Amino acid sequence: MGSPSAHCCSRKNSFTSSSVPLKTIEPGSGSDTSSATLTALVERHYDPLLGYLYRLTRGDRALAQDLAQETYLRALRGIDSYAYPRPFKPWLYAIATNLARNHYTSADTRRTENAVNDREYGAGDAPDAPLLEREEAHAVTAALDLLPDHQREVIVLYFYQSLSLQAIADTLAIPLGTVKSRLSIGVSRLREQIKAQDDVSKR
Repeated sequence: MGSPSAHCCSRKNSFTSSSVPLKTIEPGSGSDTSSATLTALVERHYDPLLGYLYRLTRGDRALAQDLAQETYLRALRGIDSYAYPRPFKPWLYAIATNLARNHYTSADTRRTENAVNDREYGAGDAPDAPLLEREEAHAVTAALDLLPDHQREVIVLYFYQSLSLQAIADTLAIPLGTVKSRLSIGVSRLREQIKAQDDVSKR
């Protein structure tokens, strides 16, 4: 599937008709927290967030766009709950992740496993980013779609959104050790899936 970036312009432009300089959002500072702030949010975060949701929804572009719009509406309505100088990106991605989870919970289509089992594994250092970069993109995408949701969330946030392990822990509201475990298990499963795909293609 193609990247959603080239298809997001109409959705992004529907949020606003003007452009303003990017600025730090500080609730209580007296700055405008309506249209101007939302414009800044869209300009800075929309495309990466849409890419995150696109992967989280297994390539459902329309759903990813809907969730991205709802994320910004929720962020705007709840901007006073953002505690500056807390990093803004994990706060925004937490909203997006919860919306995606809620959608799949209501649709009863989430791919799940017992997430508690992740804590039984070692919580070593995170794997290096080149791991996924060495693999064919389509093979990684296909393998990623087969992972349980809680492991796919961590992998997408780490490899594709470049969040630190601590930022992922903050985004998903889970311990740092659990982030490391899910990442380690998820990468191992990706390797297994990619190898299995490769073996099949060589037959």
